[in-house]
Amino acid sequence: MTEISGTTTLVGLLRWPVAHSLSPRMQNAAFAALGLDWAYVPLPTPPDRLEDAVRGLASLGFAGANVTTPHKEAVASYCDTGVPSVNTLVVRDGRIEGHSTDTAILAGLPQQRPVVIGDGGVAAAFMHALPHARQFARRGTWPPDVDCADLVINATSERDQIVVEVTAGQSLVDLPYPETATAIAAQRAGARVVSGLDVLVAQGAASFELWTGRPAPVAAMRDAIGLPV
Repeated sequence: MTEISGTTTLVGLLRWPVAHSLSPRMQNAAFAALGLDWAYVPLPTPPDRLEDAVRGLASLGFAGANVTTPHKEAVASYCDTGVPSVNTLVVRDGRIEGHSTDTAILAGLPQQRPVVIGDGGVAAAFMHALPHARQFARRGTWPPDVDCADLVINATSERDQIVVEVTAGQSLVDLPYPETATAIAAQRAGARVVSGLDVLVAQGAASFELWTGRPAPVAAMRDAIGLPV
C-alpha cells in the first residue's frame, strides 16, 4: 500500500466514473519500483466539474494527472495543448500542459494503411497521430471497410459484439479491456492483436516519463496489471 505523507508528490486520474480503472495500481507499482515518494490517486470528476478539477490540480500542488472517459476532448479547453484529445496533464510552474500519450503503442506497428474505428476522444488522438488514416463510426460511415488496411484501431467501447473482422497479415490495436469479441475473432483468424492492457501500459509509461523525467519501469507496470513480463 502506498503511504502518502506531506512530502508525497501526487498525480491523479480525472474520470467519470473512476472506480474500475487499473491505472492507480499500475502507476503506484511504478513509483514503488523506483523508490519514488509519489502517489497516483483516482479523482472522480463529473463533466460539470471538469474545469474546477483541472484548475485544482495546480492549486493543490499536483504534478499532473491522466484524463480519460469522458473528458479527453473537453479538457483541451482548460490547458495549454496542441492536440485535440488530451490524456495527460503536466503541471509545471503553475501552468497546465496537455499531452496525448494514447498513441504511444504505435511504435513498431505498420502504419501505411491505417483504419480508425470510433469517433470519441481516443479515436481523435489516433486520427491526429495518423492523419492519413480512414475513419469509420456508427454516427458516420458504417460498416468499416478494412480489406486493404495494415493496421486497424478499434477505438469503440464495444466488448461483446465483433465490430470488424481482422485477418492474417493485419494488426489490430484493440483499446477496450478486458479482451473483446473483436480481439478474440482476430486472434482466431491469425491477425496480430495488441490488447487494451498493452495500450494501457504504453500510454501509462509515456505519462510516467512526462511527470517524473525518469524512464518508466515497464516490467513492474505490466506485472501490476497481470501481463507477462
